[in-house]
Amino acid sequence: MASILKVDALTGVTTAGSISVTGEGGSTTTNLQQGLAKAWTSINQSTPAIIQSLNTTSITDNGAGITDPNFTNNMNAVGWCSIASLRNTGNYVHATILTETTSRCRAQSLINANTGEDSVDIGVANYGDLA
Repeated sequence: MASILKVDALTGVTTAGSISVTGEGGSTTTNLQQGLAKAWTSINQSTPAIIQSLNTTSITDNGAGITDPNFTNNMNAVGWCSIASLRNTGNYVHATILTETTSRCRAQSLINANTGEDSVDIGVANYGDLA
């Protein structure tokens, strides 16, 4: 019979903010907090507007196809991982991250591999440690 565990908070035994999860095959562990996106944003660059988000306070329009999601809670240092993607809603062929700071990243949508153009749905996910 399956069990259901309902809790409001999980706390590590040895370190309050660290919980390890046993990986597939049972021979390795993964730190749960390290594997979670710390911020993500779905953006309509044409409007511009946030469609949905986590830990994103606002966006800044920086020209054709370039948008900065601004974090509510900053990352602790530069060098974290950002991923950009585009929904197939036209001729868009590429999404990229141009720059990162502790308080934002800069995402760009491209058509024809090198021309910036506003997308109606670009997604950005950010992984790393919060400040």
